[in-house]
Amino acid sequence: MFHRSLAKRLWYRFVRRVCQLVGVVAYQVRHTGRENIPAEGGVLVVSNHQSHFDPPLVGMACMRQMNYLARDTLFGFAPFRWLANSLYAFPIDRDGLGLSGIRESLRRLKRGEMVLVFPEGTRTRDGEIAKFRPGFTALAVRSKAAILPVAIEGAYAAWPRRQRLPRPGTIHIHYGRPILPEEIKDCDERELLVEVERRVRQCQAEIRRHPAM
Repeated sequence: MFHRSLAKRLWYRFVRRVCQLVGVVAYQVRHTGRENIPAEGGVLVVSNHQSHFDPPLVGMACMRQMNYLARDTLFGFAPFRWLANSLYAFPIDRDGLGLSGIRESLRRLKRGEMVLVFPEGTRTRDGEIAKFRPGFTALAVRSKAAILPVAIEGAYAAWPRRQRLPRPGTIHIHYGRPILPEEIKDCDERELLVEVERRVRQCQAEIRRHPAM
């Protein structure tokens, strides 16, 4: 397992704690299925994408450090670049996972870290899950990492893409059962893509059956 400096780890934990407090107070954020988060090894975390809130929403309940992908254009803004780098984010191109993003994702997964991706490629337009784009499954296959399906519900209502500022709401995140490396090796990439999307949709359906109170 790769270890960063103590200062960076403490900073990450501090920011995570602040996000947890803000999330609970402002949005009654609820996380379920945390027992499904693998305690060690490389993990490709795959989530639906409802709002700008999504990266910290998925990461704040993980006691392990999460690595985040961010659009490369955002790294041109110096304050964001500093913040993103301090929280283990790295850039992807506007059209998806570019070559440098693939290499960096693989590098971090192979050294036993968690990497969060949003296979829809952009925020939802209606709160529903869009068809997943291919390509991300190759990361899990090549790195021998587990895949952790996650669904977010309520973030779209709190901050839809057509709205400039967020509004009050209640947000629920559910972590599904991971697909382990030994299961992944027996699937071709098309089958794996379909299965991961099915599991993320299943996580969303679980939230809708048992909404946060």
